[in-house]
Parts: sequence; C-alpha cells; structure tokens
Amino acid sequence: MGKIIAIANQKGGVGKTTTTVNLAASLGVLEKKVLLIDADPQANATSGLGIDVDSVEQGTYQLLEHTMSVDEVIIPTDSPNVDLIPAHIDLVAIEIELVDKDNREYMLKEALKGLGDRYDFVLIDCAPSLGLLTLNALTAADSVMIPIQCEYFALEGLGKLLNTVKSVQKIHNNDLDIEGMLLTMYDSRLRLSNQVVEEVKKHFADMVFDTIIQRNVRLSEAPSYGESIIKYDASSKGASNYLNLANEILKKNKEKV
Repeated sequence: MGKIIAIANQKGGVGKTTTTVNLAASLGVLEKKVLLIDADPQANATSGLGIDVDSVEQGTYQLLEHTMSVDEVIIPTDSPNVDLIPAHIDLVAIEIELVDKDNREYMLKEALKGLGDRYDFVLIDCAPSLGLLTLNALTAADSVMIPIQCEYFALEGLGKLLNTVKSVQKIHNNDLDIEGMLLTMYDSRLRLSNQVVEEVKKHFADMVFDTIIQRNVRLSEAPSYGESIIKYDASSKGASNYLNLANEILKKNKEKV
C-alpha cells in the first residue's frame, strides 16, 4: 500500500483542507496516484474537488461503518491521478455510532486494507477536532502532517495535538510518524508572520517543512469553483507553493526508503 498521510490539527481555519486538496492535485500532476479521503463532516475537500456534496450517497460514513467496501466508495475526480472517498454531513453521526463498537479506533485502518498497491499516496483530510474520526485517521496513517497558521494563536493547542499523536503511537499505532509541520497563510509583510515562522522553527527544527504556503487570493478563490489551485490557476503563487511541497514530500520519502 502507498503512504497514508493524515492532515490534522484540531484548530479550525489553519489550511487543512486547502492543503489536502492542493497537495493531492500537485502529487497527481507529478504523476503519482493519489486517493483523498474526506474525513471531515463539513465535506469541504469533497466540494473543493468539484463534487456536489448533496449528491453523495456513499463515502467515508459507509466505509467507517463497514457497510461498504473501499472499492464501492471511491469516485474519480477531474484532477489528474486523483480519486476521492467523499464525505457528507451524515458523517457527523459516526462518532456516536462507533462509540460502542469493538476496535472503534481501527475501523478506517481495517477498511483500507482492501486498497492494495494501487495508490502512491493516501491523504486523509481530518475534522478540526481530536475525536473518534481523527483518531481513526491517525491509527490508519503512516504519518501526520500538521498545518500551522502564521497567526498569533498558531501554537495554541499544538501541545495537545502532539500529546494525542504520542498517545496514538503508544496505544494504537507504533509506526505513526510526523511527516512535518507546514506553515500556512504566511504574509511576509507582517512582522507577526515572521515571528511565528521563527518560533516554530526554533521549537521544532527539522520537523518543519522548508516550503511555506503564502497568503494568496487565487488560493482562496479556487474552492468556490470546485477546483484545486493547480487547475484554477497553475501560474499562481499558491500553485507554486503546493508543487514545491509535493516535491519536498517526494524527496523526503525517497530518502527514507
């Protein structure tokens, strides 16, 4: 099976979905086969890839319930080499429905065993919480990518997330690695942005990606058209940033092999 990367941060608005969608599209144009799993009830990754959320009849909900196989819930997208397991607002009920089940943290891991080796990367867009959905994603993943917004409260809650990662490593997934911390929404004109970059790099050093995602109007516009930044405006700064991130991940994982 290809590498499974969960994109997680319990803080909302840090660029998780933007990163998942655009990293998937970037890896796709670099000729890697990618599966994006939308594990957020808000289903923004689903709509961000041009899928009408109201038309979704099967997806992550059925996969976690084990009422459908992984093959039955995968749909193609317009992004080259990118497939999707979509989400729907119904996914919000899954935390309650799984709570009494045995091995509830392993439902996603078990379901993904049917994938085989058809994808190079599986990216999971996590909900902005540390609930059962995110726990399933971290248990199934090989690594976790943590987007960090270049804002005043950037480091707030990061300790809690890292403690959750340690807990998952200890109890559910010994092999879970930290893929890296990704600085997002960077504005070089703001002293605060530069201070956050310095602070994060000082505390986490090699765990921080060299690529920084800059604030970009085109990046903000793309989801409203149901397109990745690669499709919406391949010449934009946002597209360049995410292609650089994809290349950095490919290089990093090649070195690890």
